[in-house]
Amino acid sequence: MSRLAVIAIGGNSLIRDNSRQTVEDQYDAVCETAKHIVGMIEQEYDVVITHGNGPQVGFILRRSEIASEAAGMHSVPLVACGADTQGALGYQIQQAMDNEFKKRGLDKTAVALVTQVVVAADDPAFAKPTKPIGSFYTQEQAAKIQSAHPDWVMVNDSGRGYRRVVASPRPREIVEKNVIHKLVREGYCMIAVGGGGIPVIRQQDGSFKGVDAVIDKDFASSLLAAEIQADELIISTGVPKVYLNYGKPDEQALDQVTLAELKEYVQQNHFAPGSMLPKIEAVIRFLENGGRKAIITNPESLKEAIAGKTGTHIFK
Repeated sequence: MSRLAVIAIGGNSLIRDNSRQTVEDQYDAVCETAKHIVGMIEQEYDVVITHGNGPQVGFILRRSEIASEAAGMHSVPLVACGADTQGALGYQIQQAMDNEFKKRGLDKTAVALVTQVVVAADDPAFAKPTKPIGSFYTQEQAAKIQSAHPDWVMVNDSGRGYRRVVASPRPREIVEKNVIHKLVREGYCMIAVGGGGIPVIRQQDGSFKGVDAVIDKDFASSLLAAEIQADELIISTGVPKVYLNYGKPDEQALDQVTLAELKEYVQQNHFAPGSMLPKIEAVIRFLENGGRKAIITNPESLKEAIAGKTGTHIFK
């Protein structure tokens, strides 16, 4: 019987380095990742793929800024950038997966679904935006931008210049979860919740309205995995395993760890905020919401990780 896994791949993993940032370079990285995921599917997994979009959203925003400065073009709202990247990255992943299925003679089809994720209008994150996006500006440039967009928040980012910061609210509900669940149970390989999903708020009449915000893709992946009752949540990162005392002489790889042990390590501040900590918190949420197992590893280790030969495996 097939196991259902949600696999979260990072947006940064699709941009290998500063010399390989083109759309073509990104597609090459997607194709490499697709090989590893199809290898999982060959081992009796049903899969929902989620992905980050941080660098890609940054590129769209910068193009929008340049077009506005050079030709007076209208700016692109952040919420639309999220939707754009879901479509573009979803297309690339879908095509790469389908091509890999054909190479291996598998009767499978990938489907990319533009996904909305409900956030609370009164989430505290909206009162205190902290997520930097887009380009760096001088103080004078930031003042002009602030004047043109009074509702934006501009801050000095660690002395490197001024940047816009936006809210990063917690995901509450995956709007299209029933469609995702139905299609994956019918055998389709799903691509969903790209970039954490398009953030929307539910209005009093029940309708949805998009908001400018950034949802953490690992938190959204964790919620999706719980809502579709996935057996496993697999978070792809840049290292084959999670480490205690990472980068120090006494660093220690974690092979198998319980939920209780993982919480204790969080209390001991072993995981860096903005790096490994959100992934760990996403795993904790998944297991607390009914999940049975989670794995953190890098894309090239997926096949060995699901066989128990590498990766960090977290159980209740």
